[in-house]
Amino acid sequence: MKRNILTAAIVAALFQSVVSFESNAAGFKPAPAAGQLGAVLVNPYGNSPLTAVLDLGSKRPTDVTVTVHGKGNKGVDISYPVGQQTINTHDGIPLFGLYADHSNQVTVKYNLDGKKVKEDYKVLTGPITNEYMDNRNITVMQEVQVKKVAKGFENRLYMVNSHTYNQQGSDLHWSGQKSKDAGIFESSPAMGSLPFDNAPMTYVVDTNGDIRWWLDQDAVYDGVGIDVNKRGYLMGLHDNGEGRITFVQGQQYGTFDLLGNFEQRRLPRGYVDASHEHNIMPNGHSLVRAAKANYKNPQGDIVHTVRDHILQIDQQGNLVDVWNLNEIMDPYRDALLEALDMGAVCLNVDIDQMGQTAEMEIDAPYGDIPGIAPGRNWAHINSIEYDPKDDSIILSFRHQGVAKVTRDKEVKWILAPYEGWNKELSKKLLKPVDKNGKPIKCTDKGVCDGDFDFTYTQHTAWLNNTTGNLTVLDNGDGRAHEQPALPTMKYTRFVEYKIDDENMTVQQTWEYGKDRGYDWYSPITSNVEYMEDKNTMFGFGGSVHLYTPGERTIGRINEIGYDDMKVKVEIDVLSDKANSPHYRAIIVNPTSQFGL
Repeated sequence: MKRNILTAAIVAALFQSVVSFESNAAGFKPAPAAGQLGAVLVNPYGNSPLTAVLDLGSKRPTDVTVTVHGKGNKGVDISYPVGQQTINTHDGIPLFGLYADHSNQVTVKYNLDGKKVKEDYKVLTGPITNEYMDNRNITVMQEVQVKKVAKGFENRLYMVNSHTYNQQGSDLHWSGQKSKDAGIFESSPAMGSLPFDNAPMTYVVDTNGDIRWWLDQDAVYDGVGIDVNKRGYLMGLHDNGEGRITFVQGQQYGTFDLLGNFEQRRLPRGYVDASHEHNIMPNGHSLVRAAKANYKNPQGDIVHTVRDHILQIDQQGNLVDVWNLNEIMDPYRDALLEALDMGAVCLNVDIDQMGQTAEMEIDAPYGDIPGIAPGRNWAHINSIEYDPKDDSIILSFRHQGVAKVTRDKEVKWILAPYEGWNKELSKKLLKPVDKNGKPIKCTDKGVCDGDFDFTYTQHTAWLNNTTGNLTVLDNGDGRAHEQPALPTMKYTRFVEYKIDDENMTVQQTWEYGKDRGYDWYSPITSNVEYMEDKNTMFGFGGSVHLYTPGERTIGRINEIGYDDMKVKVEIDVLSDKANSPHYRAIIVNPTSQFGL
C-alpha cells in the first residue's frame, strides 16, 4: 500500500468529528454541529494529494456545488457544479483545487430531502513531494511568474505537463538491432525510443501563480524499478469531454480524472514506445502515436521504428486500424532534417550539439536519432487530429511538415515547403494563396512573398472547431531549411491556416509571435489551440530560453485575443534545472471534469 493512501486515511479520521464551519464577514469559525454527510478523505486514490472526497455518508445529496476558497486577499476561488454521475462514481463529492501544506477553506452547497444545505469545511493538506528532484517536500514545484491576467480571465486554470529532467539519460533501452541474418543481434546501438524516459511533473497553476493540483509521480512512473511498463514520458494530455484526461507514456496509454483515478492499458502486442499524443475520436476510440517492434525495413534490417505509427484502438483495447507512415510517406525527404539544430530534437536535448547540423546517411546507426530510414527519427509525429468530415487524420511530422492522411492510407495534402519531395508526393503539396485566392510565390525552401510562412519543426496541428481552420505551433527551427546567421534571429509563432482540400490551396489567416522574436522562441515542444469560450488562441511555449546560458528555461502560458491580438494572459513557469524544457499545457475546466 502506498504511503499516500495511509496518510489520506489518517487525515480522513481526523475529520470525522470536526468537519463543519460557518462563514461570516469575520471569516471561518467552528459551527456547533458536524456536517450532514460523511468524512473528508484527502487524496482518495493515492495519486492526487491536492484533492479530497466528501463521503456521502449513505445520503443522497443533489444540486451540488463546491467552492474552494482562495488563500489570502489575492487567492483565486475555484467553484464548480458536481453532477450526479460524478457523485455516483466516487460515492462522494470531489473537492478539487486545494493548496498544498495548508488548511483549506471549502464551501459545499447541496439539496438534501428537499432542503437547501450549506456547509463549510477546513481540509488540511501536506506538502507535495518530488522524489526525483532532490527529494523535495515543498509547496511549489516550479517558480511561477504571473505577467498579465486581463479582466474576465481570473478564474482560468492551466495544467502544465512538464518533467523532472534527467540529463544522465535513461538506464533502460531496447536490445541492439538485428542484422540481415535473422536471429543475430549486434551489440549497439539501442533501438527505438525507450530511452525517452523521465519522471512526470504535472500540476495545475491558477492566475495568482499558486499550485492547485499535483499528480503524484508514482501514479504511472517508477524510476527505480526496472519495469518498462512504468517508464517513458507522461504526455498527450487532453480533456476528453467526459470528465477525464487522456495520457500516453512509453508502453501504456489511458485516461485519468482529477481525483487521480487511472484507467490504463498496455499497447497492443507488436507496438512500442508511445509518446506525444493520445487523442479521442468521436466514437470513443483512441488515436495513439506509437512505433512498430521488429520491423523489417527496406535495408533488410529488423528494427524498432521511431514515432511513425498511428494506432486506432477501441475501448476494449482492440487494435482497429494502423497507419504505417513508413509506407504512406515513402520515400521521405531529408531537406528539413539536414537543417535542424542538433542541440535539441524534441526532448533529446544535448547542449554540446547546439548550433550543429547533421548529414543524413543511409548507413547511420539506428535508434532515436535523426535519419532517413525506418528505425530512425525521420518522422517525429507529435500530434494527431481526427477530421470527421472525411474520416481522415491530420498529423504533425516535426521533421517533415503537416499532412492529412485518409482512411485508405493515401496522402491527401501536405503543408510544407517544396524542397525534397519526390514526384508523387509533390503533387500533394498545398499551394499558398492570399485572402483573395491569388497565388503567393514561394521558393522551394519556403521563403514566400506577402503574409505567408510555412511551419518548421512544428507541434500540435489541431482543428479550430469553430472555423474549421488548422491551428499550428510553428516552433521555427530550420526555417527556410537553414540555420540563421545568428541564433537570436529565430522566432516561434501561433499560426492558423484555412485549407481548401478540393483546390489544394492554403491561406494563412492568423499569426502571433513573430514580432516577439527570440525572447518568445521555443525550439521544441509547445502547443496552441483556439478557445471558443474566450475567443482566444491559447498556447504554451515550453522551451523559451532553452539555449540561453545562465537562464532557466521558461514554459510560457499565453492567451491571445483572436480579434484584437492583445495578450490576455501571460504566466511563466520556470524550470529548476538548466536546459530543462516543459512539454505542453492545457486549460482545466472543473465544470467539464465534475459537472457530469
